[in-house]
Amino acid sequence: MAYARRGCPASDTAEDRVNFATLPRLQFFCSVKPTHIVNQVLMKSRHAIVYGIVCIWLLSCAVSPGGNRLPESASTSTSTSILAARNQTNEILWDSYGVPHIYGADAKTVFYGYGWAQAQSHGDLILKLYGQSRGRGAEYWGPEYEATDTWLLRNGVPARGKAWYQAQLPAFRDNLDAFAQGINDYAAAHADAIDPDVLKVLPVNGVDVVTHAHRLMNYVYVASPARTIGRQSPPVLAGSNAYAIAPSKSSSGNSLLLQNPHLPWPTGFFTYYEAHLIGPDFEMYGATQVGLPVIRFAFNQRMGIANTVNGMLGATSYQLTTRGSGYEFDGELLEFDTSAVEYKVRQADKSLKTKTIQLRSSVHGPVFTRDDGVEVALRVAGLDRPGMLQQYFDMMRANSFEEFEEVISRLQVPTFNIVYADIEGNIQYIDNGILPKRKSGDLAFWRGLVPGNTSEFLWNEIHPFEDLPRVVNPDSGFVQNSNDPPWLATYPPTYQSADFPPYVADIGPMSLRAQQSVKMMLEHEKISFKQFEQLKLSTYALMTERVLDELLQAATVSNDPDIKAGAKLLGNWNRNYDEDNRAGILFEEWATKFAGPPPRFSLQDNYREQWSALAPLTTPLGLADASRAVEMLGEAIIETRRKYGRIDPRFGDVSRFQLGDVNIPGHGGYGYLGAFRVMTWADPDGDNICTPYHGETWVAMVEFSTPVKARGLMSYGNSRQSGTSNYSNQLDHLRKDEFRTLWLQRDEVEANMVERTSLNSFSEKLGR
Repeated sequence: MAYARRGCPASDTAEDRVNFATLPRLQFFCSVKPTHIVNQVLMKSRHAIVYGIVCIWLLSCAVSPGGNRLPESASTSTSTSILAARNQTNEILWDSYGVPHIYGADAKTVFYGYGWAQAQSHGDLILKLYGQSRGRGAEYWGPEYEATDTWLLRNGVPARGKAWYQAQLPAFRDNLDAFAQGINDYAAAHADAIDPDVLKVLPVNGVDVVTHAHRLMNYVYVASPARTIGRQSPPVLAGSNAYAIAPSKSSSGNSLLLQNPHLPWPTGFFTYYEAHLIGPDFEMYGATQVGLPVIRFAFNQRMGIANTVNGMLGATSYQLTTRGSGYEFDGELLEFDTSAVEYKVRQADKSLKTKTIQLRSSVHGPVFTRDDGVEVALRVAGLDRPGMLQQYFDMMRANSFEEFEEVISRLQVPTFNIVYADIEGNIQYIDNGILPKRKSGDLAFWRGLVPGNTSEFLWNEIHPFEDLPRVVNPDSGFVQNSNDPPWLATYPPTYQSADFPPYVADIGPMSLRAQQSVKMMLEHEKISFKQFEQLKLSTYALMTERVLDELLQAATVSNDPDIKAGAKLLGNWNRNYDEDNRAGILFEEWATKFAGPPPRFSLQDNYREQWSALAPLTTPLGLADASRAVEMLGEAIIETRRKYGRIDPRFGDVSRFQLGDVNIPGHGGYGYLGAFRVMTWADPDGDNICTPYHGETWVAMVEFSTPVKARGLMSYGNSRQSGTSNYSNQLDHLRKDEFRTLWLQRDEVEANMVERTSLNSFSEKLGR
C-alpha cells in the first residue's frame, strides 16, 4: 500500500481494502473437522469430546450458542409513531437526501423494501461484496480477487455461511430471504442501472446475506489475512466516537446519544448506508454497512445504540512445529487433517482456470504458511454463534432496558464496544465481544505467535457476559468510548484494569482523542443539545496543550529567522483544524518528527513524561529535550516549504472535501493529535492536495425527548450508484458544520419526499 503526505494511503486496491481492517478480535473456533479431533486428540485433550459435539452441531445447524436453540426474539415495542404506521401503505418514501423510509405491514415486507433500497443506492457494491463472500470473486472478476477467495475458502466461510443460514430462527430466515429478494427484484426491474460486470452474481439469497455478514464480522474485524498470513499488519485507522449522557447531565433532563463511526471513504465493505425501517412492531433509524440487513447504529422512539471498534482479541495465531507431514503437540507427532477445494479464476481471455487448494487443519484450526515461511494455525472464537444479525435486530426491538440486557447477553455479536441510551434515562457501556478464556498470558502474548506445540495455550471456552467490562448508569452521568481501552468508559472510573484478566485489553496508552472525549464531558456540568452538537464538531488539537507552549518558549532563544517565523505562526494559531487555519500543516510536520509518522503519532520517547495510567488525562506531557524539539521545528519548516512553497498554507486550500464534481475546502484533523472530528487525508495524485481517505462518515446525535429529536449527517452521501444525485450532496453541510434534521415522523417524511416506491406487489404475495 502506497503512502503519501500526512501518512495516508494514496490508493487502495481490492486487496488493500481487505487488509486495511486488520483489527484484532474474536470468535469460538469450530472449523476443525470432528473426525480430526476424534482421531487425533481424543486421548490427549479432555475437551475433545466437547469440540466434537460442537462441530457436529455446526454441520447440522440444530442449535445455537452455548448448545441452546437460538433465543426467541425480544418482545415488541409499542411507540406511538410505530402504531400509527400500521395503517400506512407498504412503500418506500425517499427523502431529498436519498434516505429510504420503509413502511411495511409485516417484517418481511420491510426487509424486502430494505433490500430493494440498498440495491437502488449501492447495487454494484452489494453484488460485488456478495460475490466475494461466496469465495468466487476471482471466478467473476479475475486474479485481483484470488487472495480474498483463498482466505475465505481456507477458513470455511462460504460453507459456514450456509450452515449459519439454516441455523436462523424460521421467521428471521424469512426476513433474510425477503431482503435478498428485494435486491433481486430491483436488479430485474432496473438491470440498466446495475454494472453489467456484477449482474453475474444474481440471483442472491439469504445464504449470501449471512455469509457476507460472517465474512465482515469474523474475518475482517476479528481475524484478517494481513494479521494471520502477513509478517505485520498495515496501519489500522481505527476511529469512532460514542457518548451516552444521562438525564442528570443533560440540560433538558433527557438522555443523549452520539453515534459517530470513522471508517474509510473509498467504496468497500465499510461503506455506510442510512435508512429508516418502520414495521408493525418496530422502528429503526440509523446507518449500517452496505449489504447488512440490520441497522447497527440505530435508534427509535425509546432507545438507541452506538458501536466503536474495541481491542478485544478473539483470534489466536499458533506457531506450529512441523515435522514431515505432521506437527508436534503435547510431545507427540500428529497428522494434519487434509482435504482439497477447487475454485476458478477468470483469465484475461474470459476463460476460467480451475485451481485446487490443499487444506490442512490442526487441533487449533486451519493452517497457513505466512509470508515469512512460518507455519501457523488460526483459532477464531464465536464460530458456533450464528445469531449476530438476529441479536442486532432484537436489541432494537427491546421494550425495556431489562429486555435489552437479555438480548445483548446472548453474546452473538463478536466484537465492538456498545453504548446505549434510552428514554427512561438508562445509559450503558459494554466492552462487548466473544472473548476466549485463557489460563495465562497478557494481551501482548496473545497478539503474537502463541506456541502451538502444547495444549497449555489451547483455549476452549469463552467468558460470559458478566465477565466483560461494563458501566451502567454511573454517578458521572456519562459513558464514552473513542476506541480507547474500557478503563475510562466514565470518569471517575467504576472499575480498574486489575479487576480483569490481563488479556482483556491494553492498559494504555490512552489516545489524545479518547482523552479529549473524556475531558469534554468533565468540562460541562450540564450539556444542552446545542452544546452536544458543538462538542461533536471539535477539531481542537489536544496535543498542543501538552507540548506547544514549551516549544514556543524554547524557540525564543533562537536567532534563526525561520524558527522565529514558525514560532510566531504557531503562537497565533487557535489550535483548531478549521479550514482557515494556517498553522495546522506546520504543526503536523513537527508532530511527525516529534512523535512519529501519522496517522498514529505514537512514539513517546520525546515527551518529558510519557503516558501514565496514574495520570491518564494529563499525559504524555512536555519536551524531553527542548533544544532538539526546536531543531525539529526547523526541519518541519523546511519540509512544509518544500511541499507548499510556504510555511503557512491555508488548511482548506490543501485539504479538500472532494467527491465527484464537488471540490470544496475541508477541515478536521487527526484523532491522534486530539481532534474529535476526525479526518485522515490522502494525497492520491502526489500533488500535496489531499482528500478524505478516512474519518467522519455517519453522525447522529439523538435526544430522547417525546418525540425523539435527532440531527445527523452522512458525510459522503447515501448512494454510490452511477448517476446518483446523493453522492456528494452533503459535503456542503460537512464544510459548514451543519447537521440535518433526521426526519422520523410520517408528516416530516412526506413533506420532504422526492420519490415513492410501492411494495404492495410483494406484500400481496404474502397474502396481505
